[in-house]
Amino acid sequence: MTQIDEQPLKVALLGCGVVGTQVARLIIEQGADLTARIGRPLELVGIAVRSLDRPRPVKLQSLLTTDADALVSRGDIDIVIELIGGETDAGRLIRLAIDHGASVVTANKALLASQGESIFPAAERAGVDLYYEAAVAGAIPIIRPLRESLVGDSIQVVMGIVNGTTNYILDKMTTEGMDYQTALVQAQDLGYAEADPTADVEGHDAAAKAVLLASIAFHTWVSDSAVYCEGISRVMPGDIRAARDLDCVVKLLAVANTLDDGRISVRVHPTMVPNSHPLASVGGAYNAIFVEAAAAGRLMFVGPGAGGAPTASAVVGDLVTVARNRARGVVGPRQSVYADREVAPIGALRTRYFLRFRVTDEPGVLAAVASIFANHHISVQTVQQMPVDEAGSVARDVAELRMMTHVAGEDDLLDCVAALKAAPQVRSDVRFIRVEGI
Repeated sequence: MTQIDEQPLKVALLGCGVVGTQVARLIIEQGADLTARIGRPLELVGIAVRSLDRPRPVKLQSLLTTDADALVSRGDIDIVIELIGGETDAGRLIRLAIDHGASVVTANKALLASQGESIFPAAERAGVDLYYEAAVAGAIPIIRPLRESLVGDSIQVVMGIVNGTTNYILDKMTTEGMDYQTALVQAQDLGYAEADPTADVEGHDAAAKAVLLASIAFHTWVSDSAVYCEGISRVMPGDIRAARDLDCVVKLLAVANTLDDGRISVRVHPTMVPNSHPLASVGGAYNAIFVEAAAAGRLMFVGPGAGGAPTASAVVGDLVTVARNRARGVVGPRQSVYADREVAPIGALRTRYFLRFRVTDEPGVLAAVASIFANHHISVQTVQQMPVDEAGSVARDVAELRMMTHVAGEDDLLDCVAALKAAPQVRSDVRFIRVEGI
């Protein structure tokens, strides 16, 4: 039987929203189990909130305070859980907690992506833990597997669906034929998307998570400014239909992979994925992360990527680990960033591309288009010519070309697209989507 030290570890909680309320509930209601798992009891000594006016569970009322600074700087706090979000106040409070000797658990991906390069070393100097499993994919365990389980392996690719809002929207566009705007409104009505969905639909949320995944996987600091970011607001029903015709789906992926020259590529963008790939079947608001390692091979992590209870599960998991370390007087693994690998610009990417555009339907057009691709060193694998349905009838003088390339350079592809747009035979915008997993 485990011997229990009766001296409690004192915990301060910053934020009592959807996730914070669930975390407080788990600490209080599962106190006996958590004590048995840790070897010491946890005592929730305070919850910092912006306002005392919002309705909250009666059992939490006596713990509420609006003075977050005083709470984290008491001097007797063992662990601070930061769930207020944002960067300015959260960053200041986390640094204050570290300065006063507290370990930190956070779900704040934006803060760690933008300020992690200074916050992680501060925690290491202070000899305290900084854990953040809930910052990337809600309930899905991915930080610890990358940092600990796969630390002896060489990661080659980490890519995944790390934003449930965009996955829900694209799934509705795929399965029900909705346009982007209709799917977005439905996501907002169901609570999957904020009133201002910019951070989700323009890829910023996924980009912050890509920073954290790439930094761990490739043992190097990745700046948030180095991540290429493209959202889903320009994805059209025609793109979705074209993907379906090719037995593919369109997903917003965060991708980090090694390049042949040793640099790494870190990016977020709509991606065409074949239905045979494990990520293709992940629908709704679920998240999934696909890892390919030299020795372990292909691994897949999937589950709820957001929500109060799932995210709280990850937070409390970190809390237990940090509390165990605290009880034993040790700290967990440091942020391993010895490699200092360069993050390549998006122009250095080499992948496959799908292009879709309209051309004049007359002899010689295919030859002219093919020469443009050849002039830009791009090999075309397949070409489809599709009739264009305009106002219920087939247009006789225009056709849609759908082209899948072999692996090509991004800079060459962009130059090719510019040349196509300028060609007299091309009668529309030239749309392209990067392709992974084929």
